[in-house]
Amino acid sequence: MKIRPLHPHAALLLEEDDDRKYVAVSDLHIGLEAELLEKGVTMPSLASGMVSELLELVEREHVNGVVLLGDIKHTVGSISKQEWDEIPAFLKRLAAKADVYLVPGNHDSNIRHLVPTSVNVVSAKGMTLGGDTLLVHGHSMPSDIRSNVGRIVMGHVHPVFVKKGSVINGQRVWIYIQGRKEALFPSQEGTIEVVVVPSFNPHLYATEERWYHKPISPIITRVVEAGVEKCIVATLDGSVVGDVDVLPHIL
Repeated sequence: MKIRPLHPHAALLLEEDDDRKYVAVSDLHIGLEAELLEKGVTMPSLASGMVSELLELVEREHVNGVVLLGDIKHTVGSISKQEWDEIPAFLKRLAAKADVYLVPGNHDSNIRHLVPTSVNVVSAKGMTLGGDTLLVHGHSMPSDIRSNVGRIVMGHVHPVFVKKGSVINGQRVWIYIQGRKEALFPSQEGTIEVVVVPSFNPHLYATEERWYHKPISPIITRVVEAGVEKCIVATLDGSVVGDVDVLPHIL
């Protein structure tokens, strides 16, 4: 399985040996604007723009499928009016142009009410492509059944570089980590690659550390605690901005 970030988009291209292609994105958080409005912050909805961006990538890259890596919706435990209005339409537009696979995230427990029959909802444990790549949201540990994989692609942590005074403060970033496989699968040895996809919704950021409480992933926590063998952090345009030493400004 070959992978390639589609700079400057927060989207990953995956290509199987039989030339089937997929675009993976994560953390759309459709409905975020409604929550902000309740707090007195007016912001236009990004749903239409996000689906248009995805459809452009589908056409440009000639992909067969789109994998949504969780947190399609924003509210947890309920469904807002914005989500009722926008998510079904979003998914129908996307499914009309490519196969759509939805890996539920921690915000998607009741999303089944919003998903049209044309969309494939897979297990929250994720889906594999090419036999070696597991695609998950990232909020829980992968199943031991998937211990044969060599790569995990995930979202959930909304990687943003947060450091006051930095020229890239508040920018979304990619994280590529190579670590010990036994940190995630105790019965296995060797290395595993973890690719963290930036949030597709550009609103999930802040410019002050104290204002930005980032989600925690047991996958990232265990790999980092076991010792990182290699790490690359890059901005959406592909500029490498650091290695393992900058992770404290992101995670």
